[in-house]
Amino acid sequence: MEERVLNIELRTKTGKGISRQLRRNNSIPGIVYGKGMESVPVSIGTKELSTAIAGEGGRNHLLTLKGGGLDGQMVIVAELLQDCLKGTPRHVDLHKINMADKVRVKVSVNLVGSPIGVKEGGLLDFAMHEIEIECFPTHIPEHIDVDVTELTIGHSLHIGDIKALPGIKVLGDAKASVVSVLGKVKEEPVAAA
Repeated sequence: MEERVLNIELRTKTGKGISRQLRRNNSIPGIVYGKGMESVPVSIGTKELSTAIAGEGGRNHLLTLKGGGLDGQMVIVAELLQDCLKGTPRHVDLHKINMADKVRVKVSVNLVGSPIGVKEGGLLDFAMHEIEIECFPTHIPEHIDVDVTELTIGHSLHIGDIKALPGIKVLGDAKASVVSVLGKVKEEPVAAA
């Protein structure tokens, strides 16, 4: 996963009033926390945050902090609250990570191929667009490819069927369906006697 730089400023005031003021000035409130450190309130430029998490991989990009006395700290976006109507960021939680410890993140599922069952008239049901994985921060993939070419009508691929890259552990219920092909199998006409 690509590393990106994120400029931050320390916040001395917290609360609704200062948060509204930050949003009016094209910034958002945030917090940096992690193992072995006190939580630090920060402010981040809205466009800068959007640029840092843009592209494939999104929130899973490793971000190197710059400013606010936290220079060089590696973080990952733990949670991003967005305005439900506008889709603009309202608050961000940045989790400080240790490069020697494994992290749990959600990555998108990328379907590869065209299922046999769809060619036979079935309907593709893509139930799980993201799956949770555990790996070292430097091994976080942008997405996980799932080959669906052999799927026939009435069959599914489950979390337990996903072949992840070395060093990556796929988490979740092994029997949970990720993608399946729905439809009725064509019946052979019965010859009249």
